[in-house]
Amino acid sequence: MTKKDQDTDVKFIQSLAELLRENDLTELQVKRDYGDDKTLNVRVSRQTVIAAAPQAVVAAPAMAAAAPAIAAATNEAPASDDPAQHPGAVTSPMVGTVYLSPEPDAAPFITVGASITEGQTLLIIEAMKTMNQIPAPKSGKITRILVDDGTPVEFGSPLVIIE
Repeated sequence: MTKKDQDTDVKFIQSLAELLRENDLTELQVKRDYGDDKTLNVRVSRQTVIAAAPQAVVAAPAMAAAAPAIAAATNEAPASDDPAQHPGAVTSPMVGTVYLSPEPDAAPFITVGASITEGQTLLIIEAMKTMNQIPAPKSGKITRILVDDGTPVEFGSPLVIIE
């Protein structure tokens, strides 16, 4: 490998690290083919520190009795359920920024409670300045929207739940 190739690779890796930081991503992997059986595989990742939230002191029996009542009142699964494990979860096929409507002032593609058909656009993910429409994998009813407009998502992040 020549010094010029090495310098180019270092600049490329530095730009990937900057892209990681600017888009608040935790991992990015790229493969570059140079021909003549020369490739560069780069995986840039970082650790994120999650600060523990202060916990309120509540009597255990009262908390245990309140949890089922709260879940029943909101008609949602308990907070401990992982939305990504739900059988109707639609996950992100790429890293990017989510947009729930086609334009900033337009109505959203979907709303909670809306009936949708297979192939209907659920939302848009912007990746590398390209708008990618995410289609519904099946027909059904939108029961939860798990992302906010304009937020970054990673590959495999749950986006919506269709039942």
